[in-house]
Amino acid sequence: MEVLHARCAGLDVHSRQVNACVRVAAGRKVTTEHQEFATTTAGLLDLAAWLSEAGCTHVAMEATGVYWKPVWHILEDEESFTLVLANAQHIRNVPGRKSDRKDAAWIADLLAHGLIEGSFVPPAPIQELRDLTRTRKQLVGEVARHTQRLQKTLEDANVKLTRVVTDILGASGRAILAALIAGETDPERLADCTDVRLKASRADIVAAVHGRVTAHHRFLLQLHLTQIDALRAAVENVERQADEVLLPFREAADRLTTMPGVSETAARVIVAEIGVDMSRFPSAGHLVSWAGLCPRLDESAGKRRSTRIRHANPWLKTALIQAAWAAARKTGATCNPNFGASRAGAARRRRLWRSPPPC
Repeated sequence: MEVLHARCAGLDVHSRQVNACVRVAAGRKVTTEHQEFATTTAGLLDLAAWLSEAGCTHVAMEATGVYWKPVWHILEDEESFTLVLANAQHIRNVPGRKSDRKDAAWIADLLAHGLIEGSFVPPAPIQELRDLTRTRKQLVGEVARHTQRLQKTLEDANVKLTRVVTDILGASGRAILAALIAGETDPERLADCTDVRLKASRADIVAAVHGRVTAHHRFLLQLHLTQIDALRAAVENVERQADEVLLPFREAADRLTTMPGVSETAARVIVAEIGVDMSRFPSAGHLVSWAGLCPRLDESAGKRRSTRIRHANPWLKTALIQAAWAAARKTGATCNPNFGASRAGAARRRRLWRSPPPC
């Protein structure tokens, strides 16, 4: 097999140490040199100096959790070699030959013959925006989880607030929760806390808030409400910081928001996950495949097996799917038969495909 990189290195990255293997090919003779470095800043600087002295032109490592990031950040400052980040699933070694030294040598061999397809690593500003958008999603998820715990506490107290109030954290819901925490137990007075625009009848509201709220329930309700308020404040801080980081890419984000279904939040996520340099993807199909939104190719003996989409990037895929649902609701399936996937509308979509109505 042809050798593309005569001087290269493979790194097996762990939390405490990095096992490095330098591979040098001179004709048919191949020599390797192994060395282990600590993952401290001083150790990684020694690793960079050692690789430069060895004359490596390419260095590959696998994406192991978050442990590869500090190694990448320090080595990318070196201009003498090119870094390649490999998907761990794509470079698995032969079973039964597992060790740190052999893993590093295996990565170096694959890199030397050009068998490693580098993963997409965005520039530093995009990485900062990516950290902020992902943190925001995690915080929003925590708000949802505390809201569910709040509902669980209300159910335990036999307060059926969710039957008469769509959002228990809305104006009426927060007013009733505040009264419950303050010690109010009279259903009539609790019903007076609701907004006049609430669709539920007063009799239904009185029946729903007539429960058995103890001091233990009040403590839990106050605890979860405090956590929700703190998390919402944190989400606002993250959004302000994300807007500042997004300034160099504001034009691209604004262009994305002109698409149906793409909100400001979705635009930030898209820019954070794929960047603004589309030259990294040869075509739109490559981008769709990288996002994990195209059917997998699994065919053997003339039979097609599972065509389910793969996991891929959960942050980007979730944002794109949510944007697609929003676009479907906004534009309507009558004007665009591509939207919608229910079985009941399958025949109707086929008819629309044959003769789509003018929009």
